[in-house]
This record gives sequence, structure tokens and C-alpha cells, in this order.
Amino acid sequence: MFIKRIDKKDRNGKRKYIYYRLCESYRIGDQSRQRTVLSLGKLDELTSAEQHKQLSDRIEALISGQAELFYEAGSNTVELLAQKFYAQLCENKKVEQKSIQPYENDFSDDETLVKLSTLSHEQAHEIGAEWLCLQAIQQLDIHRFFVNQGWNEKQVNTALTHIISKAVYPASEHKTAQWIKDNSAVKELLFGSPVSISRHQLYKSGIKLYQCKETLETHLSHKTNELFDIEDTIILYDLTNTYFEGRKTKSEKAKFGPSKEKRSDARLLALALICNQQGFVKYSKIYSGNISDPSTLCETIDELTIKTSVQSRKPMVVIDAGISTKENLLKIKERGYDYLCVTRSKLKDYIVSQSSKGLIEVFDKRGQKIEIQHVEKEGESDKFLYVRSHAKAKKEAQMGAYFSQHYEEELQNMESSLHKKGGTKKIEKVYERLGRIKERYPSANKHYHVEINSDGKFATAIKWTRLETTPKPTDGVYFLRTSNTSLSEKDIWNIYNTLTQIEATFRILKTDLHLRPVFHILDEHADAHIHLGIVAYMVVSAIRYQLKKNNIHHDWQNIVRIMNTQKMIVSTVKDDGDQFLMIKKCTKPIPEVLEIYQAMNYKQTPFRMKKYVLPQRTKLRR
Repeated sequence: MFIKRIDKKDRNGKRKYIYYRLCESYRIGDQSRQRTVLSLGKLDELTSAEQHKQLSDRIEALISGQAELFYEAGSNTVELLAQKFYAQLCENKKVEQKSIQPYENDFSDDETLVKLSTLSHEQAHEIGAEWLCLQAIQQLDIHRFFVNQGWNEKQVNTALTHIISKAVYPASEHKTAQWIKDNSAVKELLFGSPVSISRHQLYKSGIKLYQCKETLETHLSHKTNELFDIEDTIILYDLTNTYFEGRKTKSEKAKFGPSKEKRSDARLLALALICNQQGFVKYSKIYSGNISDPSTLCETIDELTIKTSVQSRKPMVVIDAGISTKENLLKIKERGYDYLCVTRSKLKDYIVSQSSKGLIEVFDKRGQKIEIQHVEKEGESDKFLYVRSHAKAKKEAQMGAYFSQHYEEELQNMESSLHKKGGTKKIEKVYERLGRIKERYPSANKHYHVEINSDGKFATAIKWTRLETTPKPTDGVYFLRTSNTSLSEKDIWNIYNTLTQIEATFRILKTDLHLRPVFHILDEHADAHIHLGIVAYMVVSAIRYQLKKNNIHHDWQNIVRIMNTQKMIVSTVKDDGDQFLMIKKCTKPIPEVLEIYQAMNYKQTPFRMKKYVLPQRTKLRR
């Protein structure tokens, strides 16, 4: 074997560059020929022809099995490159290796003699988080679901690899394929052998996974209810969106709209979710980015019956103010569901109910005091709850002060420009500028009186005074509304607080599982990306739900960090018969990892130890 230099030019013929190929010679009759074995790239790490020769010799030695003859002449850089390119040859199946055979000797007493000087640790791959997710997938019967769909073993294992990768290392398909190859032992768990998984296989797997979206969501909905003994008495509904990076001009779904992340410059996709109070997703639907919140509810409300575990009893639907239009509330009631929501505006002309027990003090999750009271509104059959939060009133006051400060700064800048060269002075332009300031700060504008003096054509001075304001009794006040009039004030308040669960769901999807931004160009890939995130979220939710029940309240990123301390180590060593042994073994769980396994009642390691005899010789496939 030898390394061949290739001189190339770009398409314009201006820039020259050099790269290298690993080649071998062969004969056909009396003629000598060359074939390319592997492209090596630029080889910037090597600086001399001698190092190139060492690299080709080292790769050939690895292929022939005569590795020990090389070490004296080689350098660390050459060795690392040789191991890298040899691994690529194996992965691309250009090297035909003999099957690795289990060691025939009896290892039960661990009395095999080995030469410690030949011991080396060749690989250390993460396995803890992957093993945790795989056991959760087995618990949720996702593997059996795919088998029942008629998928073959490779399709099932590739899909499970993709789901686990999304949960543990959320990234693009390109980076995920690199992580699976270089960092993770997930292939060892699912395939049991070093197979190659490309980004193209992951793309196809995601699309195939999305094609069974409806049945998979139904399976997971019923399985989580059955597994954790949950009754869907409360259903949470909300809508969020995620933005694209890139122009996406060919996409039919990616549209401009109001962005939750304030990305008005990017096209969006909208995601509607129905989940229960424990945070498990019952149903999802992907919309165009310009869809409005209220218009989505009617299309998904009919899915509730088949997505929940109890057919005879319909759960209560909890929605936020953005979706609680009169039309939506009427349609929910027509379908036999109760609802609970925040009113879209503060009630006027309400009266304290005769059944009210006065102001009742409750506390939110942060321990802040909340006052609630049952009130009524004439002409409405629903039950209303007056809610006053002192913390919310304080926050509104702080926001008012923030906007007032910026409003005054804008007025000051406008007044200063009257006395600067090139500043805005024409009276109509000054009024236009004032109008834009009022539009930006409407809540602050109502507290100010602004007066502009002029000579008819140009503004000469701008004066403003702040009007006296006193705290309003409505500061920090909002109202809850429910069609279930039998609920007590505290019951209504407790149910409303479950709405924070869907906010947590969106936060995990977007932040921990990197649902945003979307880089895909095609709509089918974007849909598959979002759906894959939801499936991975269900695995994450099953894990976190069980940990919380055992008083372990880590967020998902911290769980992955802890679990990643458990590795799979691959070591090689010579025995007393000069045979190379390969040993695969998982590291012992640290106490924090052990605590998680015990709380989940999961196995601590996927296997104790695997021992193999390495083949002595391999040959290059022609």
C-alpha cells in the first residue's frame, strides 16, 4: 500500500488544493494497475513524505494483523490517524475480517494468565443514559409496537437508536450519526455489533416513524395510563411554535406568524399538544406557522375520546386565555366536556356569590400568597373565581415603571434632536415620531401628558408631565372560569395550576430535546423532526415521572449528565498463549447512577463482561 498525492483545482481554476488517497497495486496479466482504497483528505497533521510512508505501512500492518512490528518507528500522530482510517475501512466493509469468536476457556474462575504490558484500552463509550432510555422503551412496549407494525429487526433497532439518540444527544441527523459512531454504545445495546448508521438511514427512519404517528400516540397514551395507573380526569391543551433557520421558500407549512421566541424574521411551524396532568402527551398536531391559537381547538377536541383511557367519562379540558373564545367554550360544552380557563378579559359588574366563604388564602408553588373568592356574573351559568396575586400586582407595577422609563427616554431623545444639526424638527415629522413612541409604549402613554410647541413649521420645544396615578384595586387580579359548578374554590385553583405542566412540556421539548430551531428543508423531514422529539419526550417523561415518585427531582439534562458517567470500556490484552483477547465491560455505577436505577427498578448494567479472541489476520476486500 502507498499514499498518493492528488493536485486539484476548484471549478474556476483559481484555487489549488492537495489531498491524498490510500492506494494499492495489483496486476492483471503483465500489466500493473492501481486502485483507490480510501480517501484520506488533506492530511494536514503530517509534514513529510516519511510520515506518509509510516502511515501507509501502519494501516497495512493493522490489516495484516502484524501491529506489534510497527510501534518503534511510528509517532503518536501517525498511530492515531492509522487507527482512524483502519476503523473507516472496517466500517465501510473494505476490510474482510474473520468473525470474532468467544473465548473457549473457562472464565468462571478468572485465572487466565495475561501479559499486562500488552494491556490497552481502545474505546470508552457512553452507555448509562442510553441503557436507561432503552429500559424505559422496553417498559413502554415501543419495541413490540414496531414489530406489530410489520417492521423487520433492522428497522426496529434503527428507530429505537434514533429515539434514544434524540433523548440523550438531540442534534441534527448528521451530528447524531457522528455521535452514534464515536461517542455512544447505543449500537452495542441494540445491534450487538459495530454496524454503520448513516444520516440517510436516520432520515428514512424518522419519516417511517412519522407514518405511524396516530397509532403510536394512541399506544403510548393507553400504555402510560395502564402502566402508571393514571385516569385522564384533566386534559391540558395549548399551542406553541418553533422557527426555521433558512428561507424555506419551497415549504408549504413554514409561514411567517407571531413567534413565541420573538423571531419575526423566521418562518414558523405551529405545534398543538393535548397532554394529561402528569405531562404525558395524548395527541399532537402540526400546523402552518400562521395558524391562530383559537382556531386549532375544534380540530383536535374530537380526538380526546380515543386518546384517553376512559370512554364513559370525559375529562375536564384546561386551556389558557388565548384559546378560550366564546365559540370554543361553546363547542367544548356541546361535545360533553367540562372546561376551565382564564377569562380573556377582566370581569366587570360581577357580584360576590351568596355561597362564597369570603376571601380564601392559598399559596402558589413558590409559596406566594394568593386570594381567591367565588363570584358570579349576571347572565352566565359558569362558575367564576376571583384571583388576586400580590406578586403579580408587584410585577405589573415593576413592568409599568420599566415602560415609563423607556417612554421618557424616547421623549428626551426626541426633544434633544430639536437642537441638533440634522435632527427631526419639522412639526409633522415630530408628531409622526411621537405617534410611533405611543404605539410602542401604550401602557405608559396613558400616564403622560405631552405638549409640543412650534412656530408653525418647526417644533421648538417638547414638554411632558406624568399624571398622578394610584394603585388600582384590579392590579394583580384575574378570573378563572369553569363549566363545572360543583367544584370548590380550592379545587378550581388546584386544577388551574396543572396548566403549568404543559408549559413544562413545551420547555423540555424546545430546550432539552432541541425541537427548535428546525433546519430541515422538506416538510416531511420537518414533521418527522418534531414527531421524533415528541416520542423521545414520552420516554423522558416516563423516566422523570417515576423518579419524581421516588423524590428524585433532577431535570432531564442533569439526569443525562449523571448517567453519562457510566461507560462501556473495550480493552485488549495478550494471554499466555499469545492470543489477543478483547474484553468489553461496563464501568461500575457511581452512587447517583445507582440511586436512579434503584428508583426505577431497572438493571444496573446491560451485561457483565464480554470476552473475545481477536482474529490473527484479515485481508483487504477486492
